[in-house]
Formats: sequence, structure tokens, C-alpha cells
Amino acid sequence: MNAYLKKNIKSRVLNGHPWIYDNEIERVSGEPQPGDIVSVYSGKTFVGTGYYNPHSTIRIRILSRNNEDINRSFFEQKITASARYRKELFPDETSFRVIFGEGDGLPGLIVDKFSDYLIMQLTTLGISRWREDIVNILVSIFQPKGIFEKDDDKSSKKEGIKPIEAWVYGSGPELIPFEMNGILFLADTLGQKTGFFLDQRLNALTARRYADHKKVLDAFSYTGNFGIHALKGNADFVTFIDYSQRALQVLEEILKLNKLDTSRYEIFTANTFDHLRVLEKSGESFDYIILDPPSLAKDRGSKQNALKGYKELNLRAMKLIRDGGLLSTSSCTQIIYEEDFKKVIYSAAENTKKQITILCKGMQSPDHPVVLNIFETEYLKYYVLRVERLRCR
Repeated sequence: MNAYLKKNIKSRVLNGHPWIYDNEIERVSGEPQPGDIVSVYSGKTFVGTGYYNPHSTIRIRILSRNNEDINRSFFEQKITASARYRKELFPDETSFRVIFGEGDGLPGLIVDKFSDYLIMQLTTLGISRWREDIVNILVSIFQPKGIFEKDDDKSSKKEGIKPIEAWVYGSGPELIPFEMNGILFLADTLGQKTGFFLDQRLNALTARRYADHKKVLDAFSYTGNFGIHALKGNADFVTFIDYSQRALQVLEEILKLNKLDTSRYEIFTANTFDHLRVLEKSGESFDYIILDPPSLAKDRGSKQNALKGYKELNLRAMKLIRDGGLLSTSSCTQIIYEEDFKKVIYSAAENTKKQITILCKGMQSPDHPVVLNIFETEYLKYYVLRVERLRCR
């Protein structure tokens, strides 16, 4: 079965982007069913092989640019290569992202390794057809005690698949203990995404380096990755804020695991947007504020609202930072580009009459590989900024 692209097809597909939208296809030969493998052509030129879903706006996702069979052997080679790459990146670590979808040439598949366990997400119909083979390959490579599948409801609905949230191999605890950067953490099988955000691992180390003897605010703390790194970096005191009671309960367990003194931190269940205003009105101030909000927009139609949200957060934080203090600020919203984010930060500084100096610029950890041909693979922006009063001469 073949799919033929329109003559005016965008160059991104021919240059390596794996997504082919419904309006980019001239015709399809044969009668491919949802999830079937099709060969893609531009005229008489072979473009790639991928899986087909007539119910998705992204009609085809290319798996290979070679004219080869897509079978168990194909997935075994891909997953083995990805696992080898991670061991090269983190030879002494037991926890990392194993598969990052399009970044590893396996669109629709996310796999995180937390010590002796794996958590995976299948986000497309095409990849879900290979679930059994994928699980068996992961077992063969990693010999895990268990594999937990944690599919996203929204993606599953779009793709027309039934989401799974269960152990699909072996079994394990609800909270999976693992170590990262020499600190004990818990991946929550009932939490967001795969239970822990491994993409911030290197940026959290940066936060640790700057935290010495500082009063720190960890906003949108989730289960405390940044704030716990700050405590391990000898912060004097850390305030954790998140709206999720579940996440903060897990945070308390992690704090206990690391035997951190309860006099060095406090935890608030609150909406961070609202609580920053409360802190400002109370006259509170901090040496170091860490902002790591969830994605504020899922599509381009909500981009402007997301920009307003990021400006509001950074503006409020700048008002709470002592003169010469630090702001660690992140955006994981893919449709917000780095230049957009920098402009938002500058606008917030302009409105608060602050001078901001970039001390560090980061991105997602390399186990979430950025492929320049696929701009969607780059999503995480991270800055550490010095915030000072603007002094007019």
C-alpha cells in the first residue's frame, strides 16, 4: 500500500520531518486500515515507510527512510540503539529516558527507566499495534522487574485507541524509588506523564550549584526536583508550592527518604499564580526563585494566552526577588520558541524596572534528543538570571 504526496509538498517532509498531514497527501493506493504500514512517495521518489491513521490529522508518521520491512527486528534495532546511546550519555546512572518518540525515530513511543522499572506511553494508534513486541524487546534489553504503561487520555482519544494505565509486564510499587544526581526520588505511577520529569535533570544540577546559603522558592514544585536539589546544595530554606495535593504528598515522602531536616523547608498547596500575589502583598522576598510551570498551551490557538501567563509569572517572581538575587525560569511549551520566551522575560523586567543578566542557559537533557530536522523535539527553555534594580545614572 502506497501514499503519494502532493507536488507542492513542503520541504520539511523531504528533509527528514516524519509527520505527513492529511492535506499533504494526493492519493492512497490500496485500502490501508488504521495502523497499517504504508510506503510514501513523492512522484516516483521513495520518501519513507510509516504507519497510517485515517482518523488523525497527522495521517502518516514515518518510521524509516529506508525501503525496509517494519517488523519486530526493526523495533529491536531501534530500541537497542537508543538504549546504547543512553548508556554512553549516563554510564553511571540507572534512570533516564530510553525512548523519546520522534527524537529516536519511534514516533508515538515514550519510555522512561526508573532504576529496575520502566514506564512507557503509547500515544499513537500505529505504535500501539506493536505493543507486545515493544514490551518483549524492552524486557530482553533491560530485564526490568516491571513495565507500567501510562497512556495519555487526550492523545488516545485523538488517535482512536483505548488508553492503558496498568502493569503490562511484571509488577511494581505505586511509587517507584530511583536515584538521580545522587539524590533519591520517587516516580509516581499515578502522577503526571511518566511520573517524573527527567528532562530537567541537568538544569536541576545547575539550581543546586547556585543555591548555597539562599532562601529559595520552588514554584510549581510538583514532587520537588528543583527544591530538593537546592536543599542538597546547602540552601538555607526552601518553600515548595504546588496545587496538587498528591504531588506534595509524594514530595513529603521524598524529603523523608533523603533525611532532610524539616526546619529547612515548608510546603504550600496553592495555585502558584495566586500565591505569588499573596507573597508580594505580605512583603515576602527570596534570594532565589525557581519557576518550572507545566505547559501553558497545547496548540497555536492558545499561544498568546501562554505568553501572557509566562509574563505574569516572571513579573511576579522578579518583584519577590531581593536585589541581586536569582531567578531560574523554564518553559516546556513547545509552541513558545526561545526568542518568544526571551522577549517575555525582558518585558517582565522592563515592567518591574529590573536589569537581568543571563548566568546560565539550558535545555532538555540529552536523553531527550533534539533533532534539528524535527523542530517539535526541542521544547524546553531554561535560564538562570541575576535580577537587579535598574539604576539610572
